[in-house]
Amino acid sequence: MRILAGTLARYFGLRFLSAVLLVFVGIFALVALLDYVELMRRTSDVPNVTASLVFKTSFYRVPQITEQFLAFCVLIAAMSSYLNLSRRLELVVARSAGMSAWQFITPAVAVAFVIGVIATTLYNPVSATLQERSKRYEAELFGQTPSALRSSGGTLWVNQRTIEGQAIINAKTSTNQGINLNGVTVFTFNSEGHFNQRIEARAAVLEPGVWRLLDARIYELGVLPADRASYPLKTNLTPEQVRESFATPEAVPFWELPQYINTAEHAGLGAAGYRLQFQKLLARPFFLSAMVFLAAAVSLRFFRFGGVQKMVLSGVAAGFLLYVLSKVTDDMSKAELMHPVAAAWMPVLVGGLTGFIALLYQEDG
Repeated sequence: MRILAGTLARYFGLRFLSAVLLVFVGIFALVALLDYVELMRRTSDVPNVTASLVFKTSFYRVPQITEQFLAFCVLIAAMSSYLNLSRRLELVVARSAGMSAWQFITPAVAVAFVIGVIATTLYNPVSATLQERSKRYEAELFGQTPSALRSSGGTLWVNQRTIEGQAIINAKTSTNQGINLNGVTVFTFNSEGHFNQRIEARAAVLEPGVWRLLDARIYELGVLPADRASYPLKTNLTPEQVRESFATPEAVPFWELPQYINTAEHAGLGAAGYRLQFQKLLARPFFLSAMVFLAAAVSLRFFRFGGVQKMVLSGVAAGFLLYVLSKVTDDMSKAELMHPVAAAWMPVLVGGLTGFIALLYQEDG
């Protein structure tokens, strides 16, 4: 009996794993195709654009996009696996062999947990690195017209103080996690807090002790605007501090997040977003396992009893509500209305307990 249970467990686990890979590859291919078509449309008016550069720019940012769909891949894969097993009466055979629902759910839960560990420790650092490389390719792709990149997000701000006064820097886009800026506007104030000058620059590069502003135009009160090919703006910011201001938490690899959190706290900068991202990545294996419980709760009914459409819709609705809950807790954490640990782990607990209680009621109630 133990040998039979082990064989069936491996079989169910492999069926679930193959379903997850199939769904994930399908979504990856679809996102890559849509993103490539959209980027081709945006670059249709840009001269001297090569197809290989467009392909690399698009392909390198797809992993981070698909990473956000991983939980839904597990949910859909688990539902399809159990529905197919039920349709082919394999669940009936497993039950007749003495296996309970908990025994043939356990392999999928274990596989989902391992997938979550791999996604956190390996896939996330790779996707973050490729996303940063994609930004550099995108800046190269659009050349001197960074305005085409502005639709991807809002403006970025950083504040600095030196012995000469204060400077507020605004950038439309950034690459290399804030070391290179595009579409830069700088407002400078003297040591007494009075406005000094406004500087418009095509780009800015952080060098030791200075921001190097490129193609800058300087506006001062009572003075005609002056153009400078290169203009130095003194700064006491380090690359680590700049990254804390410009790098989004999603763009930081998992293994570097503790260092970012520590640096932000010592620099007096807000680290709530990085703490939340770190806790979400830690909770990912458990979140994917919770998705299996949710899927099993709505798809273990015998296929011949009917109501398949209702079961599928129930599973999709449960996953969507859990996604909404995670977004609400994320926003509350970023607004410092909820602790990052609670915000990251609450969807895991709600999803896992909901699926577990539903299964407990169906199987043992």
